[in-house]
Amino acid sequence: MKQTAIIFFSMALALQGSFSGTARVVDGDTLRVGTQRVRLHGIDAPELAQRCGAELRQRCGEKAAAWLKARIEGKRVACTRMDYDAYGRIVAVCRIRGEDLGAAIVEAGWATAYRRYSLTYVPAEEQAQAARRGIWAAGFERPEDYRRDQRDGTSTSPSPRCRIKGNISASGERIYHLPGSRSYADVRISSAKGERWFCSIEQARRAGWRPVR
Repeated sequence: MKQTAIIFFSMALALQGSFSGTARVVDGDTLRVGTQRVRLHGIDAPELAQRCGAELRQRCGEKAAAWLKARIEGKRVACTRMDYDAYGRIVAVCRIRGEDLGAAIVEAGWATAYRRYSLTYVPAEEQAQAARRGIWAAGFERPEDYRRDQRDGTSTSPSPRCRIKGNISASGERIYHLPGSRSYADVRISSAKGERWFCSIEQARRAGWRPVR
């Protein structure tokens, strides 16, 4: 009975906009604060399974979570509710001893500014990018693009140096798309269909792909 009362009290505080509690890290942008599951507002960290860098060797999702865990795990954080997300999580700005956790992890280079929802952390991202901290040192796919590719069954480049997309058209033509070309951003690579990434134009042509017209 006492535990139920504590849960309802915690939910009531969350609905009022402010709550606090002991933090447990789920991943680079998600926490449990007391009984609440919280998504940090305005930032987007690599997914736990996401890899970055040359040959995708760096476990950047795990590193982002580890960075946050070292900073706040088991400590008391104070949060201000901003919204709820599609998964029912509270979206909040959380602080430890007055420090904004969103700003801290973005500035450290282990999360990006989630521009779709807020521009608050863009300056922190720009600082991290300029200093090549965290994921900016390795080369990475933005987390929202990674999630979309996972949903669509598409693959990510095995290396930041291999950015040429080898697409197979509906008629079976093998066409490569260079970064910056008109349709490049819309092309998704599905290894199940035989599509692939190339590191150079010469490599793509040797494999039988032609340039987009």
